Order: sequence, then C-alpha cells, then structure tokens
Amino acid sequence: MEKTSTDASPLTMHSSEKQETVCIFGTGDFGRSLGLKMLQCGYSIVFGSRTPGMSSLLPSDAEVMSYSDAAQKSDIIIITIHREHYDFLTELTEVLKGKILVDVSNNLKINQYPESNAEYLAQLVPGTHVVKAFNTISAWALQSGALDASRQVFICGNDSKAKQRVMDVVRSLGLTPLDKGSLMAANEIENYPLQLFPMWRFPFYLSAVLCVFFFFYCVIREVIYPYVYEKRDRTFRLPISIPNRVFPIAALTLLALVYLPGVVAAILQLYRGTKYRRFPDWLDHWMLCRKQLGLIALGFAFLHVLYTLVIPIRYYVRWTSNNRTITQVITKKENPFSTTNSWLSDSYIALGMLGFFLFVVLGITSLPSVSNMVNWREFRFVQSKLGYLTLILCTAHTLVYGGKRFLNPSNLVWYLPSAYVIALIIPCTVLVIKFILILPCIDKTLMRIRQGWERNPKYSESSLNGKTDI
Repeated sequence: MEKTSTDASPLTMHSSEKQETVCIFGTGDFGRSLGLKMLQCGYSIVFGSRTPGMSSLLPSDAEVMSYSDAAQKSDIIIITIHREHYDFLTELTEVLKGKILVDVSNNLKINQYPESNAEYLAQLVPGTHVVKAFNTISAWALQSGALDASRQVFICGNDSKAKQRVMDVVRSLGLTPLDKGSLMAANEIENYPLQLFPMWRFPFYLSAVLCVFFFFYCVIREVIYPYVYEKRDRTFRLPISIPNRVFPIAALTLLALVYLPGVVAAILQLYRGTKYRRFPDWLDHWMLCRKQLGLIALGFAFLHVLYTLVIPIRYYVRWTSNNRTITQVITKKENPFSTTNSWLSDSYIALGMLGFFLFVVLGITSLPSVSNMVNWREFRFVQSKLGYLTLILCTAHTLVYGGKRFLNPSNLVWYLPSAYVIALIIPCTVLVIKFILILPCIDKTLMRIRQGWERNPKYSESSLNGKTDI
C-alpha cells in the first residue's frame, strides 16, 4: 500500500474527512478538554452554554452559543452536564428531536438512582437517540494523551446507527470503542468509574487472611509457647522477627497461587478431553486475578528484603553476638568452621537474590508500558518460563533455609511444624503437578486438546455457542 501522510500532526490528520460539526453542552473541565481534543483531530466544535458571553476559557477555534442555537448546528450533541441539571433539556425537545445525545455523566455513588443517567435522559427528551460514552475517560487523560490512560471507551445505546457514529468519533480521537449493547447496559458502565480496585479485592482479602493466619501461627510458636513453658518474655519478636517470617511465606504462597489456576485448568482440560467447555466461574475469576496476586507477592518480597537488611542493627542480634564473643574469649573456645553450614548459608542467600531478581523482572514486565513493547511470545516466555523458574528458586530458597532442621521432630511446638514447612505445601504441589504435565506423553495430549482436538465430539464448538475456555 502507498504510504499516506498519516504521520502529520493531529491538527491536520484527515482534515478533509473530519469537518463534521459536533456540539458540546457544558463548558466545564471535561467539556473543554473534549472539545480541544476534537478540534485537534479536525472537528468543528460549537459549545452550548447558559452564559455564552462568560465562557472565556474555551478554545479560541470553537464557537460558543446558547443551548438552542448550538443544538441546531450539529446532529451529535455531547452532554457534559450533571444529571441534576438536565431539566433545561425539556425546553429543547423540538430542537433535539432526531439528534444523537451522548451522555458522559457519572454519579457520586454506585446505583445512586433507580435508573441510569442515560436512561433518564432518554425518558426526559423523547425522540432522541441517546448513547452512553466517554464516562470512563477523564479530562486529564484527554489533555495528556491516550497513552497515559486507558484507551477503552464503553458505549451503549438502542440505535445501532447512532452508536456507530459515536464509535467513529471515538476512533478518530485515538481511543478504542467497546460496544456494550443496548442502553440497559448504561447502569453498569456508569458504575465502572466508581468501583474501587474491583480486580484487587480477592487478592487483598486472600493476602490479608494469609498474613493474619501465619502471624498468629508464629506468635503461638515463638511467643506464647516460651512464656507458658519457660516463663520467657519473647514479645520483642513481634515488630521485626515474626513479620520477617510472615512476609516471605505470604510472598511464596501468593506466587504459587499465581500458577496454580493454570495447572488446575490443564487438569480440567485433560479430564474433559476438550477445550470447548467453560471453566467454573471461580476458576475464571482466579485466573483474571493472577496479575494482582503476583504484584502483591512482589510487595511482600520487597518487605522481606527490607526487614532482612535491618536484622544486623537490632538490639537482640547485637546483644547475642557480643555475648557469644565474650563467652568465647572467657572460655578460650571457638566454634570450628563448618563447610557444610557455609554452603547452606551461601546457597540460601544466592537463591534468595536470584529469585528476588526474577521476581522484580516479572513485576516490571506486567506493567502496561512494558508489556505493550513485547510480543505475545516474549511476554509468555517471561511470565510462564521465567515465572516457574522464579517459583523454583524461591521454593529452593525456603528449603535450604530449613536445611537439616526441615523434618527434625525437635522443631515441633505443640505438634506444630515451623511456619516455613507449611509455606512449602502449595509451591511444591504446583511444581510437582507441573513437572507431571510437561512429561512428553501428557504434554502432547494437552497440546492437541488446546489446538482443537476432542476426545468426545459431543462438546463441539457449535453446540456450545462458540464458548471456549482458552
């Protein structure tokens, strides 16, 4: 294809195709930002305002008129006004008849009104084609550019032609329209900006439960038990020692939980003999939260590193070291050098550093600004191959930490094993099952299933409306 002048600035790009006039009701921050963006993309903009003469902050290339006059200039009218101020639109019913009204409003809380703002607007001004759009894009994102924010613009409406015209406008601004169906979906779209970390709730709750469980588990072993049987006060372990046990355990467990759903999904596909059956909802949700689980695990790993660095300056550690040195001087005895202990110590530290380094690489690669710069094969190599290598290194780091004490009965406290022993259950389970799945005989069958082969043809794509669990 012959290369056209698409490398020109947004001010001149496709200007011959974009001389359409768009009307914007409202001169607030969002209306001004959207108008400026559309002007840069070649549109002719006219603002509707209740006080046209006082709108001095608007772009100089835009016209400012009364609502009635501005509405007659365009078939597309973008309403950048809060719902509580929609009443004036009833006076313009005849002028607005047959026009496309784009509702961009949001509410202060989820399900604030019985119906969505867009549905309310359609009832208020009958005879118009109401389309919900732009409510998930902020004024700052429009000013700073699409690369600094999400490109997706959710759109819904009852008139397909009206939706298509709005989607064309969205594309021309460098954004990505996503059709959500009829106007009944407006309520869901309006709730999107009000949801607080919707994909982070499960990871946050899970990590909180893990931390609380292991914290009290360690308190029982290291604080309560010594006090009950030896009357020794070990409460000084609460600020540093016990958290420095909990954080690496939480990091390793959450990292294993990132890869466990993939293993479970593979087992389900092997059991069913097809990929054309949907996974259970809980597994779908779990797989969607893997990125968040991994980032929280990385956060715990960072805390473990920081807490480990302050260990040498703790009073208890300095006191123990000084006493040991003085005792050796007085008794004129020294501890013999142990090559085995030296190997275990250095291996433990080396495995921890390598595991943490790869952990950081996984975290960096998951950032959108980085993941957008690599292709799918490269992203999968980092997140899958290097991810499992990270899990192996971190698990080995914990195993070496236990050393000879790993299965020593003397480490049991009230028949409770050390916390790091419990932390190894899920990672080791994931690694063992993964090792079994990559055996040639099993991996070959799994690959055939994922390429469309079915053991039982009754689960065909057509019989399940094309829904797959890829």
